[in-house]
Amino acid sequence: MRKVNNMRNVRDDFPILKKVHNGHPLVYFDNAATTQKPRKVIDAIVDLLEYHNGNPHRGAHILSVEAGELYDQARLAVRRFIHAPSVDEIIFVRNTTEGLNLIARSYGETHLKKGDTIVLPISEHHSNLVTWQRVCQKTGAELVYMYLDKEGHFTPEDLAKIDQHTKIVSFAAISNVYGMKRPVKEIVAKAHAVGAIAIVDGAQSTPHIKTDVQDLDCDFYVFSGHKMCGSAGTGVVYGKKALLEDMEPFLLGGDMIEYVQEQHTTYNVLPYKFEAGSQNVEGAVALKAAIEYLEALGMDEIEAHEQELTTRCLEGMKKIPHIHIIGSLDPKEKNGVISFTIEGVHPHDAATILDSFGIAIRSGHHCAQPLGAHLGIEASNRASFYIYNTPEEIDYFLDKLPLVRKQMGYKE
Repeated sequence: MRKVNNMRNVRDDFPILKKVHNGHPLVYFDNAATTQKPRKVIDAIVDLLEYHNGNPHRGAHILSVEAGELYDQARLAVRRFIHAPSVDEIIFVRNTTEGLNLIARSYGETHLKKGDTIVLPISEHHSNLVTWQRVCQKTGAELVYMYLDKEGHFTPEDLAKIDQHTKIVSFAAISNVYGMKRPVKEIVAKAHAVGAIAIVDGAQSTPHIKTDVQDLDCDFYVFSGHKMCGSAGTGVVYGKKALLEDMEPFLLGGDMIEYVQEQHTTYNVLPYKFEAGSQNVEGAVALKAAIEYLEALGMDEIEAHEQELTTRCLEGMKKIPHIHIIGSLDPKEKNGVISFTIEGVHPHDAATILDSFGIAIRSGHHCAQPLGAHLGIEASNRASFYIYNTPEEIDYFLDKLPLVRKQMGYKE
């Protein structure tokens, strides 16, 4: 197994990291938004398009058969990667957002009623919040928020909101703003104790730490391929088979049917019941290649490397005046994501100045406006790390960060 701390070899796998911007080598710290692609993933897509391109499950000719085999192999790789019991429980979608919409529409809108509650942390991404607002509007259920403490931790009062009225608890395993790991198993167990289902948003966790959905015992788990070295337009929904079988299809059309008559249709078996239309074979092939790439590196090694980078960066940022870090200041509680503000500087200005030095970070509300309103922070910056980032890049970032205020006219 190749060790991640051999960063030169890892970086050589990513052609885009050779990019120079404004005369500076690219420092890519926007990995929570999307990750870059290794040559293995790029080559897998090219190979499909050059030699195996066909519509899977639709024909008897060789290209359709080969495309179908590659698509099915990708599902097997996902099942292994997240340790799902069966490939029947692995559904391909476009992204985490579509996966959450599938669950909200096909489960939430059909299983909830007035008097029921859906419990979410206030820190959730809009894809795991707006979806449930609509479920409540359509069913009469109530959306209840866990507001967390000032450092972003769950409190006993928060967890007590999961009660006999709760039917759904939905939350991110790692917050895309706080960058903090959540007590997933504790929250899942709390939900199950009151008869609720637990939905875990794994968009920020699946690329960075080992995932075992059976150990977590969550009812649904969703994540995106593009945040873990795969291509855009590919996501995954894992759901327990009994729940999926009880749900109506999310989309209707080709491949999700069994028989279609003039006035009646019967649906295909799992997982095809939820995969209408021509599928993104390129995305599935890319996801399989990405999974194999990450597995070869080792998820434990990936987590350890990112922890080293996070610790180095967080400890350095705490020494810089006028920097305000969102959430816990303990690097052991962060997982490759640090959100912050710079006193007197709008986040967009900060990101633009850092971009002039070749440093790419995120600025904005990070699709978490209710959290921003709760914290009184309209927008912030976010630096997020991945396997190809280095301690030297962290040091370069820390060296340039104090220059932001100076370029905005501040003397210190």
